[in-house]
Amino acid sequence: MDAYDESGKTGPGPDGPGASTPAVSEPAEPAEPAESAESTPAGSMPDGAVPDGAVPDGSVPEARASEPVTSESESESGPGPESGTEPAPALVPAPAPTPDTPLPAPTGIAALSLRYQIAAALALAVVAVAACVHLGMVFLHVAPSNTVTKQHGKAIDEWIYPEFEQNWKLFAPNPLQQNVAVQVRALVRTPDGTSRETGWYDLSALDGRLIDGNPLPSHTQQNELRRAWDFYASAHDSQNRPVGLRGDLSERYLRRVAVLGVAREHAGGKGAVVERVQVRSRTTNVPPPKWSEEQVSDKPMVRELPWWPVPESDREDGLTEASAR
Repeated sequence: MDAYDESGKTGPGPDGPGASTPAVSEPAEPAEPAESAESTPAGSMPDGAVPDGAVPDGSVPEARASEPVTSESESESGPGPESGTEPAPALVPAPAPTPDTPLPAPTGIAALSLRYQIAAALALAVVAVAACVHLGMVFLHVAPSNTVTKQHGKAIDEWIYPEFEQNWKLFAPNPLQQNVAVQVRALVRTPDGTSRETGWYDLSALDGRLIDGNPLPSHTQQNELRRAWDFYASAHDSQNRPVGLRGDLSERYLRRVAVLGVAREHAGGKGAVVERVQVRSRTTNVPPPKWSEEQVSDKPMVRELPWWPVPESDREDGLTEASAR
């Protein structure tokens, strides 16, 4: 037999003579992890042995076409753009506060100590209660007569008068268009025992001088004299006769205000004592503007009250002595 004919049938192989050589080499199985390599010490492989995954001629077989090759980065990040779906955005957790992060400083009442917080809370509660009580009293004062005002009318009047009085004169059909001046004169006894009559003191003008130029005048300086006269005029008729139960009270109130006025002006000189007073009002109409055709009288109207003796109760604490002020 020819040598060329035998070479296609048999030939020497790694296992010795007579072993058949396959016509097509099959791909080797995937290599095991590094465990097999570690289990076989270096240099212990027998001569002529072929490592797993290698062919006798020393070449490495190609990967199987049926098994897709997937990289490690693709398997972790999910399907890529070719799959048709966008990857879900990763949720980044908020950084946790560290002990070194400074907290915002408290403001307002929270910045105070506990003792001052309690004091501030009590003060706010007192102000809130007082405001509610005041609004309730004013509402009951201006509201129509009802069961509450009939039963507690005196308490409501004591709260309202004279500081918080409410009226509708500013919005009435005929607002006040007159100037009313309250004047007083006195009969005084001098230290030598003689009595004499003083001139008229314009208490309205004197009160006006006290508040002129004062940005924050007191309620007493503005309204005490005016309210005393309005109280008397509403409780008496044109003949100075009391109307209702408040006539005597209004007379005593106006007399006391007049006595304080003449004592403040040192009527009769040092050491003089006021024995009697007389009050009168001088009312003049406010002139209309030049463009108005309204005609009003410019003649003053005077209302003079009788002389009132000053009782001993008004002389207590030296209220009627000119030297007391």
